Amino acid sequence: MLVSERQSIVIPSARLGRRGFLKGLCGTSALSVLGGCGTLSSEPSLPPVGTVGQAAFLAPLSGPQSAVGQMMRAAASLGGNDIGPGAEVAVYDSGGTEEEAVTAARAAVAGGARMLLGPLLSGQSRAVAAAVGRVPVVALTNDSSVAGGNLFVFGITPLQSARAVIGFAATRGKRRIGVVVPSTEFGQLQSTAAATAGAAVGATVLAPVVTDTSADLISRLGHDGALPNAVYLPIVGGAFTEQAAVLKAAGVQILGSDQWSSIIPYRTPALLDAWFAAPDPIRYEAFALAFEEQSGGEAGVLAGLAFDAVEMARLLGRLGQQDREGLLRDGGFDGVLGPYRFTDAGQCDRALAVLGVQQGATVLIGATGG
Repeated sequence: MLVSERQSIVIPSARLGRRGFLKGLCGTSALSVLGGCGTLSSEPSLPPVGTVGQAAFLAPLSGPQSAVGQMMRAAASLGGNDIGPGAEVAVYDSGGTEEEAVTAARAAVAGGARMLLGPLLSGQSRAVAAAVGRVPVVALTNDSSVAGGNLFVFGITPLQSARAVIGFAATRGKRRIGVVVPSTEFGQLQSTAAATAGAAVGATVLAPVVTDTSADLISRLGHDGALPNAVYLPIVGGAFTEQAAVLKAAGVQILGSDQWSSIIPYRTPALLDAWFAAPDPIRYEAFALAFEEQSGGEAGVLAGLAFDAVEMARLLGRLGQQDREGLLRDGGFDGVLGPYRFTDAGQCDRALAVLGVQQGATVLIGATGG
């Protein structure tokens, strides 16, 4: 989903793997497992806490998205991390308006923050980046159009999902791909991402079928006399379930985006044998269990983004690299949502897994590089 003023942003945990698998593999405490999944463990001989660097995390602790903000704050403090004033990463309330976010950002910079994590919404992110000059802003939006200058987009974007699952489909011989999206701005973004991803791997991505129903779906996909051998159905909601059922009945391979992480795919019969892009299920499940142990709540993908952003800022702070050059480090970063690296244009190249839907489970079947 597009993290902007126009879209819903709550993403519950999908519980993509079986919880018992991680506990059996990693021991009884998920918090102890997570130490091996973060970024700090990969850097030897780091200076101790509080020696260098300070960042601020801008979360919507008040306003319409306050429940999401509280979840993000819980993720930022996971493992007992101090998030109070003067901490390595201190949390500020970005509220629900551009003005509130700018006020929080200016207060954070005045308090010594060298890097800002957040805000969540695209409009707030643009306003904050403009207000703080050269201070790098790592926004949690997935609206890639706002990237550039001192603003880096950290959310999981439509192109990241499309690259993962369409690239995987091409390796399995599915090289003529249809796209079905609703008649929304986000639908347009998803169809454009699919076309870009297909071109990169030599797959033919057909003109999108833009519809808010399942009526005449097969005839519209096969208007030239032949159905595509896979159909990308990236957006959950609306007629999603009905469209998936029609595609399943027609024997078409169904492909999905990271949005499928907001549901439990194997509970939808039409999605059996489908493939979809998602964060690495093993690392993410370890994080989700740790989050549940500490906060008592379910972790969403946004909580994973918040945790990864905080760990990245802590790492760069201890290395004395909380600046643009630090964000662009050649080795990138390794988070609970998978490895990633930033580009000079402010985009984030992110490795995602590809999961297959089976009876009663989802299984890892492929992965992409960052």
